[in-house]
Amino acid sequence: MTELPSKPTRKITDDPYGAAILIRRLVMEQGFVYWRRYLTAFALMGVSAGATAGSAYILGQVINQAYIDKNVVGIAILSGVTVVLLFIKGLATYGHTVILSKISNAILANNQRRLFAKLMSESIGFYSARHSSEFLARMTSGAKSITDVLTLLINAVGRDVLLLVSLIFVMVTQDPVLSFIGLVVVPPAMLILRKLIKRIKGLAHNQFTGSADIMETMQESLQGIRTVKAFTLEATMQRRIDENIAVVEKNANKMARVSNRSNPLMEMLGGFAVAGCLLYGGYSVVALGATPGQFFSFMTAFLLATEPAKRLARLNIDLNSQLVGARMLLEIVDSPASEPADNDKPALKLSNARVEFRDVNFAYRPDEPVLKAMSFIAEPGKTTALVGPSGGGKSTVLALLLRLYEVKQGEILIDGQNISAVSRHSLRTQTGYVGQDVYLFRDTIGANIAFGKEGATQDEIVAAAKAACAHDFIMGFPLGYDTPVGEHGTQLSGGQRQRIAVARALLKNAPIILLDEATAALDSESEKAVQEAIEHLCQNRTTIVIAHRLHTIMHADAILVVEGGEIVERGLHDDLLRRGGRYASFFRLQQRDAGHPGLAPVGATA
Repeated sequence: MTELPSKPTRKITDDPYGAAILIRRLVMEQGFVYWRRYLTAFALMGVSAGATAGSAYILGQVINQAYIDKNVVGIAILSGVTVVLLFIKGLATYGHTVILSKISNAILANNQRRLFAKLMSESIGFYSARHSSEFLARMTSGAKSITDVLTLLINAVGRDVLLLVSLIFVMVTQDPVLSFIGLVVVPPAMLILRKLIKRIKGLAHNQFTGSADIMETMQESLQGIRTVKAFTLEATMQRRIDENIAVVEKNANKMARVSNRSNPLMEMLGGFAVAGCLLYGGYSVVALGATPGQFFSFMTAFLLATEPAKRLARLNIDLNSQLVGARMLLEIVDSPASEPADNDKPALKLSNARVEFRDVNFAYRPDEPVLKAMSFIAEPGKTTALVGPSGGGKSTVLALLLRLYEVKQGEILIDGQNISAVSRHSLRTQTGYVGQDVYLFRDTIGANIAFGKEGATQDEIVAAAKAACAHDFIMGFPLGYDTPVGEHGTQLSGGQRQRIAVARALLKNAPIILLDEATAALDSESEKAVQEAIEHLCQNRTTIVIAHRLHTIMHADAILVVEGGEIVERGLHDDLLRRGGRYASFFRLQQRDAGHPGLAPVGATA
């Protein structure tokens, strides 16, 4: 008979984010750092547990003093001791609660910093397939879940275990048989709770992703509110978020049913235990000569012990629910950085700022080349323009120059230095960038300009704004440079945002300037103002500019026509017009669209 191959045994270490491994990691990596504070909290928890157990014991003695000894003085003394014990319990509870809260806040803040630092070390490609709301959910819910896991563990070990042990000690000293009766419900309770854990894990994961979907819809609707209003999409977005919320609500209801399914069973088992204790305790007082104080003290301790016992019984369920969020955060933190720090590489040293592309090939996806053996030189202090149809690879050229993506084949050289062999920081600090979609931070105009240079003075900010033809409109605002720009700069016009971006680049004073259709979305008046600012920016700097409006680059020192990832034409404006090739066709088409059909026929001098 052929023996079937045995199924490989799954080890607990096979899943690095399994409950046991993850809990151990959180305790060792994040909790152990605060062991001195935790030790103090444990001590205070022990004081609180001892005071609670002492109160339960003393209540029994009060009953004996009242009903057996008839001792009023003894009752008064024990009553005073009870007040002292409860006051001590209150102080100890306050102390360990504050300490644990401070630790939780520190761990929460540290994990939020870690996640943000990790996100800053990722490349542009990392974000292309993800939504920003996912990271917001991971930062908020995930970081809080880690603190909740540690708090659950500390409270379970410190508060609940110590309290339970103290109360069981009182129970056993009063009546061992009653104690055994009270504890017989523990094994069946554990069996019931164990079956709920797997279900809890799945529901907690769905709850996390559902919350992220709600955040995503909310964020997109608010950030795209102009489009929502313009296309009357209010009802559509309302339906979308209603669906997201309905899914989360349904899942939350499932979570409530499953996580609390144990409560009636636990209460029933507890009821049997209480009934058994009452029955036997009453019998022992009536028939076996036990004192009422023993019975009362035992029952007080037993009833006080039910709450920490129930919390400990649910600990596994609560932990597995919170571990989902912790896993979501750590999956990002643990993943290899797609743009790892390379400050150990030599810094880029510029002399002339001569930029050279040498047989550069690049593709965002396999078998879909964007650049094909592209070669060109951007001469120092001159302007090189890239023109051509959309999708030809022009913006990719600038992205590769900034090392937002890494070159697959070929080399990009600046003053003979391969940019992949120098640190990104040194490359980017010596490169100024102005794009079509200007991003302004939710701050003042002055602060947004100041991002161009760390520690910039007010005089430097004003000088940059004047050079960018922005000073006059800025001073037209009541608050001047302290005027808030709003989220994404929505309180400013497109031309104003562009000039602030130019001012920011001017303040940076970088020897290499990259312009990506910086005037494409502007009206003629705004374009003229921005173009004037750009002329100041590009003066005596190596400039690579992408332009769709060809009249803006007519005076460029070199024009490269990029199509299908290749340079199909290169030369000066007049030369390219005389050739009558692709550039001449683009130029002629734009002049006709602008209402000047005979302005620049092929072969004419523009």
